[in-house]
Amino acid sequence: MPLTQETCEACRADSPRVTDDEQQELGREIPDWTMIEVDGVQRLQRQFALKDFKSALAFTQQVGDAAEAAGHHPAILTEWGKVTVTWWTHAIHGLHRNDYIMAAKSDELYRNAAGAKR
Repeated sequence: MPLTQETCEACRADSPRVTDDEQQELGREIPDWTMIEVDGVQRLQRQFALKDFKSALAFTQQVGDAAEAAGHHPAILTEWGKVTVTWWTHAIHGLHRNDYIMAAKSDELYRNAAGAKR
């Protein structure tokens, strides 16, 4: 099943992080995302190009609405013509399958976003 069809599960501090093998496998579905590390915590990050600030705000709202519906919340930086989204699981201080699911859903929102610069 594609990641966009999956739903997030509730995470606790003892939820498993994705393994290196899982990172490689899941990463194939979200090739435009970069793995970064901040304060020793792995995160997924992507910058989305949009035509102007209004489009960036609208896309930010869409990602925010999806995050709220899933109960899984990213860091979002909205600027003129771009939105940077960063996913990680706070409870486990790292990456969970949920992060890949939400990255894929963010990509899907972008594919359908008005003002997206592809």
